[in-house]
Amino acid sequence: MAAARTGLIEIDLGNRRCVRVDAHVDPEALARVLDVLGRRSLLYRGNVRVWLATGYTDMRRGFPSLALQVQEVLRKDPLSGHLFVFRGRRSDLVKAIWHDGQGACLFTKRLERGKFIWPSVAGESVTISPAQLSYLLSGIDWRNPQET
Repeated sequence: MAAARTGLIEIDLGNRRCVRVDAHVDPEALARVLDVLGRRSLLYRGNVRVWLATGYTDMRRGFPSLALQVQEVLRKDPLSGHLFVFRGRRSDLVKAIWHDGQGACLFTKRLERGKFIWPSVAGESVTISPAQLSYLLSGIDWRNPQET
């Protein structure tokens, strides 16, 4: 990490990826976010399951209303430590919520081109593996990935 003159911290994530954050951000919170971005702490814990909420979700929602949807529609506990992923109507935006035991996390990813592959069953949930989530977030068909 290198401090910039503009009050930003620049973090090299490798593979030509870089993140810039405000220099006043809490270092412990930043470390947790970077762990999640690196998929080290979140996805490789043996007890974390990934749930996809099928159908469409209003992407204006934040953690409280998405957590309520997890409780009422999916019949799951949003504070369980599992990851719950929702897709917008245009299929180019997903939001994921996760509670790490200390607080609520809300992650968002938008594809610049293409669409996220999603199950067609509406009103239910589908569980996938962390590897399948990695494919999904990369825009790859997670149901039948092809090795090249």
